[in-house]
Amino acid sequence: MFGLEALDLARMQFAFTVSFHIIFPAITIGLASYLAVLEGLWLKTRQEVYRDLYHFWSKIFAVNFGMGVVSGLVMAYQFGTNWSAFSDFAGAVTGPLLTYEVLTAFFLEAGFLGVMLFGWNRVGPGLHFFSTVMVAIGTIISTFWILASNSWMQTPQGHEIIDGRVVPVDWLAVIFNPSFPYRLLHMATAAFLATAFFVGASAAWHLLRGRDNPAIRKMLSMAMWMALIVAPVQAFIGDLHGLNTLKHQPVKIAAMEGHWDNSDGEPTPLILFGWPDMEREETRFKVEIPFLGSIILTHSLDKQVPALKEFPKEDRPNATVVFWSFRIMVALGLLMILVGVWSLWLRWRGGLFRSRPFLYLCLWMGPSGLIAILAGWFTTEMGRQPWVVYGLMRTADAVSNHSVTQMSLTLVAFVVVYFLLFGTGIGYMMRLVRKGPVTHEGKEQGIGGPGQHRTPARPISASQEGMDDDDNAATEARN
Repeated sequence: MFGLEALDLARMQFAFTVSFHIIFPAITIGLASYLAVLEGLWLKTRQEVYRDLYHFWSKIFAVNFGMGVVSGLVMAYQFGTNWSAFSDFAGAVTGPLLTYEVLTAFFLEAGFLGVMLFGWNRVGPGLHFFSTVMVAIGTIISTFWILASNSWMQTPQGHEIIDGRVVPVDWLAVIFNPSFPYRLLHMATAAFLATAFFVGASAAWHLLRGRDNPAIRKMLSMAMWMALIVAPVQAFIGDLHGLNTLKHQPVKIAAMEGHWDNSDGEPTPLILFGWPDMEREETRFKVEIPFLGSIILTHSLDKQVPALKEFPKEDRPNATVVFWSFRIMVALGLLMILVGVWSLWLRWRGGLFRSRPFLYLCLWMGPSGLIAILAGWFTTEMGRQPWVVYGLMRTADAVSNHSVTQMSLTLVAFVVVYFLLFGTGIGYMMRLVRKGPVTHEGKEQGIGGPGQHRTPARPISASQEGMDDDDNAATEARN
């Protein structure tokens, strides 16, 4: 297939499926915590706006959660089907870690998810809030175990290799490997930011269409507070993560910076833009700032950043991809900080909900968090190459013995099925977003809180009925 080998197709298949999958857990993590905050604020203040937003976003959470579970199952199967040599080599570590994720996080989420989604009018307010909090905690625990497994593949420790297989000898060292704390914080914070900009874009869309009510304003306000506070924190975490990567995976840093040579003995410049050429071993058309690379990455004016030519060619990642994926992530992060600062200025001037240029920027920034997460994962995973377990097992040695024809057919099948299945799910989720929160439930329908009657007990069904009503009203207006 297009001159590609089975290994290339296996990597493409895994990259495709993980890219689809990761957007759903990211939104699930953020929305679960957002729902817990909304219900907590409603219980404390009894302001209807928080309950209205809870009902609205719980519908979207339900759809997103379902797609995340389905896409996640495929990821687990691929370890056995396409990467059986890796499973045989490292399964004693990765298998238990993924099992812990199921036994703790997934069971916790599954146990309380039904109460959270369908128990609003069937259980008391305390139990319902507790269920929402447990689901939110479950998403964080799930992130913990998944990142522990992936981080061990980046910076493995706490093991021995016996008879060609990894054998764990210190589970605390395996779990809390050198890169794990930084990657856990970085991913969790990225999920919160991605959700914040998703929520903010939804609010901006409604405001631009003239739908201005307390619920929409509260959505935008809360999202912008998150951007203002968390985006700079994420930049700080990213700096710490970069220092850790420099220590344990220096060739990845060299690829991220497109830095080839230290022969001049000068501090490393920061290359803003350019095109790392793997064949010519240079970054072409580069625009650089002297000394800044050393300042950012070593926090000094005289130390140098490792160069790609210091490592054998067979140990270098694809610098072209890693260089640009890293810059996409950083650029979007800087834009998030800009949006947060601009929102503060508009809030002070009283124009947060009226500035159309700002609202359009928020709308276009809606997918920015998810794109940044994907760019970050490409940087992390492509930068680890050619290793599947860094320094221990090469990717070429981890793949199953499949033919090019087999891998081509399954890749095409995945692309078709994923776009049909998840395209439909994402389209339905966007339809829910376009509908917006219903803000008249409490006053016109007498809806109370948990444990009281006339509260929608089926989030997705209720949303469908509401959309049908909107469609009927639109038809009548046209007639």
